[in-house]
Order: sequence, then C-alpha cells, then structure tokens
Amino acid sequence: MGNETQQIVNKAWNFAHVLRDDGLSYMAYTEQITFLLFLKMADEQTRPPYNKKSIVPTKYGWQSLLKREGDELEAHYRHVLEELGKQPGMLGEIFKKARPEIQNPATLRRLIVDLIDVEKWTSMDTDVKGDIYEGLLAKSANESPKGAGQYFTPRELIKAIVDCVQPTADDTVCDPACGTGGFLLAAYDYVAKHQGKTLDKDQKTHLRKRFVKGSDIVPNTARLCIMNLYLHGVDADPCPIKSGVDSLANDPDERFSVVLTNPPFGKKSSIAIVNEDGDLEKEDHAYERQDFWTTTKNKQLNFVQHVKTLLKLNGRCAIVVPDNVLFEGGAGETVRRNLLKQCDVHTLLRLPTGIFYAQGVKANVLFLDSKPAQEKPWTKTLWVYDLRTNIHFTQKTNPLRRVDLDEFVECYRPGKRHLRKPKWTDDKPEGRWRSFDYDDLIKRDKVNLDIFWLRDKSLEDGDDLPAPDVLAQEIADDLQAALEQFTAIAEKLKA
Repeated sequence: MGNETQQIVNKAWNFAHVLRDDGLSYMAYTEQITFLLFLKMADEQTRPPYNKKSIVPTKYGWQSLLKREGDELEAHYRHVLEELGKQPGMLGEIFKKARPEIQNPATLRRLIVDLIDVEKWTSMDTDVKGDIYEGLLAKSANESPKGAGQYFTPRELIKAIVDCVQPTADDTVCDPACGTGGFLLAAYDYVAKHQGKTLDKDQKTHLRKRFVKGSDIVPNTARLCIMNLYLHGVDADPCPIKSGVDSLANDPDERFSVVLTNPPFGKKSSIAIVNEDGDLEKEDHAYERQDFWTTTKNKQLNFVQHVKTLLKLNGRCAIVVPDNVLFEGGAGETVRRNLLKQCDVHTLLRLPTGIFYAQGVKANVLFLDSKPAQEKPWTKTLWVYDLRTNIHFTQKTNPLRRVDLDEFVECYRPGKRHLRKPKWTDDKPEGRWRSFDYDDLIKRDKVNLDIFWLRDKSLEDGDDLPAPDVLAQEIADDLQAALEQFTAIAEKLKA
C-alpha cells in the first residue's frame, strides 16, 4: 500500500474513532462509508472527462447531500438510502435494506465534506481505491473480531491459495460464502496482473462482467463485497453477488471452473431467513438435496458437498475447512469416501492457529479437482503440508505474512504438480511436506484425513514452548472451541 493510499486510510480511520464516540461500530462505519463513497463516485462519473449519464437519480445524488446540513441533511440522507435500495442492479444491491447509522448531523456533514468530497476517487487507480477499502475492512475486522472474524479470511492466505490455483481470464470463479469478497478479488487481481496486457476485448468484458459470482447470507456483508468489487472495476448487471441468500438451500444449476471459499465456521446448519427489518432469523435444518451424498446438520460438510456440485468437470477448488471435516465420523466419513473417489483430492494445507479473527479455529485448506464418473477412485495421492506443528502466529504481534507460505506454494508446484517432491524422508523427519497414497488413506479409521507426523517440540522440551501470551491465547482458543462443542452437544441432548 502506497503512502498516499495509507494516508487516506488513516484519515478515514480517524473519522471512525470520532464516530465510535457516537456509538457507531467500526463495521457499521465502514458500511456508511460504502454508501457515501458510491454516491460521490457516481457524481464524479457525470463530470469531465467521463461525462456519463448518472446511474443515481439526481434528486438522490451527491450534490443533493452537499447542499444540505443539520436535521434537513439527516432526513434527506435517510430518504436517499431508502429510495436507492429500490433500484435495480448493483446499485439496488449496495443500498438494499440500508439504514442511516450516523445520528449526529454535524458528524455526517464532516464525513461528506472533509473526508469524501475532497478526494477525486474515480481518477485513482482501481488498485488504490480497492486498497483503501480493503484497508478499512481489515481495520474493522481487527478492531471488532467478534463481528468480522466469520467472514474475513487473512489476505495473505488468500493470495497464496490463488497463486496455487492460478485462475485465468477464461475461468468463472465462484465463492458461495463470499464475505467481503477477498477470494473473488484476489482471483480478479491475479488475472489482471498476469494476463492483463494480453487480454482481448471479449476477455476484458468477461473479466469485468462475468468472471466472478458469489453469495452471502448476511446482507450487510454482501453489500461490502459488492462495493469492494465495484471499486476494483467489476461492473455487472445483474449484480454478480446474491445478497441474503442461503447458498446451501438448493442447487443453483450454474457450474464454475473455479470455486474458492472459506465457509463460515460453526457446527450447525440452519435455514436463515432475512426478515423485514433486515435481521437474520434462523431455524435448525438438515438440507435434503438430491445432489448431496448424505444429509447432515453440519454446515461445513454441507459446504464441501455443495462445492462439489458447483464445479464444472475438471474444475478446481480450494476450500477452507475446520479439523472436524477431516476426522468426524458418520456423515463426515461418507463425505470423505465419496470425495476421494469422485474427485482428485490432491493437496491438504494444515493451517496454523492464531491467524483467524474467530477464536478457537483449527482449520485446513483442501484442494481438489472435479472429475467425470468412473469406477476407479480419482484420488491417487494426497500431499499434505503441515504449517501448524511448532508454528505460532498471533493477530497483533506475529501475523501471518505471504512469505510464511512461500515454501508451501513452492512445494505445491502450481501448473506442474506432477513434479512434486517430498520434503519429508526417514532422513529428514522435520520435513513439512509429504504424500499419502489412496490405499493408505482409505484404510485409516473413518478415513480420517487429520494427518500429522512432526514431533510437537513443546511436549518434549519446555524451552520450546511459545511465549506466555501466545500460550495463553492458544489455551483460550482451545477452551472456546471446546465450549462451543459442548454447547452444541447440550442443545442436541435438549432436542
């Protein structure tokens, strides 16, 4: 992120602290910025050198806000949000169920005049605008992890995953739990960076209008994603992001060449309905779908089955899954057996703890390719990279960096997987990269894929224990995870 970009992020963030004093959460603030930014850029598009027809009706446009102050401004802003939410395309989706959260008219006026109106947003590179927005989202997630952790995947992890999958301009990329759009944007940026100069007119149109598709069950989150995509140059109608939609409810009948996703953590599935107030109402549910191998209330197992359905033949997928997807019996075993047989499940990355905003998360990335039906199992060899044992990260003091994933991406051999070589041998027992044949996997109890082989040094030598604050956080995370599991069991017993 350049200095100028960082200055605007810092400036925007200083406003967030002012609004915090007015009782506004950081995520709510980012959302209000979303509305105002969009209106300002729409206004800029109508002026030289662009001279485009306004996509926002004049009476609800940026100039209508600049002309007003005091209570009149607050009332008009409320009216603008209500009316724009009724519009078609990306415009209506961005303002869907939008609420004016800034109660102080003077603060709203300052935000409009001092922060947003003084910048020429449209003339900035899409990368710069995107960086500013991503910076705000990251800060929001960092400051309020409880609200943001569920849909904010570490950007450095996303970059590494995309570097492995290598999307191209001919792909269609889907994220059925898109959050703020991290995977979709990283895929878009990867193509722009690696193929941007060689794309023909049709490919450029495809990249802008048909390359990404996604959905998110939380309307506010989908809104941030749509704005994020729009700031990066994606401009599609109908809107490529479905808002307030439960991806798991049915088969969308559309297939994609790439699926990249980090579904929300949490054991239970539920049918989620967005009520008239824009809030989520949930009802416990196991999805009865003809395309699923098994019926279960486990949300992650349902997402694994769902992404298998979403993939075109020979489509590539990377999905973040918690440990229970790898070892759980019953429905879990059924899903793993079918997955290994019907897909080429070729790579598993065991993620370190301490990299997600949500507490107590032990997760992995599963890489697989969709294949046509055949009698023999498609998985021949599963390669596993252990980035967890004897590795400690924390959000604030030792965050995950892209360089921490360099060895994994190198071992992955993107585009040349047939040339892979293990880092682990009998002579090199500390190697983090090794392979397991299908015959060995299928013999494991419950086809358990929670595989590890490295010695945990902290169990053998107290000197190798992590720092006390890291240790305390890991214990807290484990207790949190255990508490959630016991709560789930207690609820089942009640039922």
